[in-house]
Amino acid sequence: MARTTVDVVIPALNEESSIGQVLADIPWDLVRRVVVADNGSTDATASVAREAGAIVVAAPRRGYGSACLAGLDELRLDPPDICVFLDGDYSDHPEQLSEVIAPIVEGRAELVIGSRTLGEHEAGALLPQAVFGNWLACALIRALYGATFTDLGPFRAIRWEALEQLRMEDTNFGWTVEMQVKAARQRMRSVEVPVRYRKRVGVSKVTGTLKGTVMAGYKILWTIYRYSDLYPE
Repeated sequence: MARTTVDVVIPALNEESSIGQVLADIPWDLVRRVVVADNGSTDATASVAREAGAIVVAAPRRGYGSACLAGLDELRLDPPDICVFLDGDYSDHPEQLSEVIAPIVEGRAELVIGSRTLGEHEAGALLPQAVFGNWLACALIRALYGATFTDLGPFRAIRWEALEQLRMEDTNFGWTVEMQVKAARQRMRSVEVPVRYRKRVGVSKVTGTLKGTVMAGYKILWTIYRYSDLYPE
């Protein structure tokens, strides 16, 4: 029986001080390749990532989703069975990758969200605005799509064929919620697993600033509405 191939996509913007730690903690015995999508870094993120064994691709158009899309373009050259996403700021625990992919490997799910809400998180790792935003977004997803989630966490895994069916397109803050609402619309088997979460290295580009928080909140709410039955075709 052929081994399940697992590839990882890490969007990164100026994560020189953390990307090496992220890559060092990835269980490489389970992973075929790691693609770091450099979203226009002005520091040594790209070189540190290459030295740590990652494939680095350029994603010059700024935006979290743009970086993820650039990473997927690289994977399409030789698609994996499972694609894993995690952040490059060392807030996630890459060593939990086996727990995140397990429901897919076991045939119980097509999409797995690593829930920081269900897992343990370091004091101060989830800022109040992030906690409230997650709660509100998940409540709206439940009301509009009938799908139950507790988090929009970045650490997630999805079967490649299922990912392609979603036709992901968001280029910035709506990426994670787009994946979840489209999966809900398609009645995709989705589950959550508890994951640990710690304070990121450096300042968040989203919840670390008022502008980032407002823009992300607006885009997340808009995305939930856009793909719902309430949105006029």
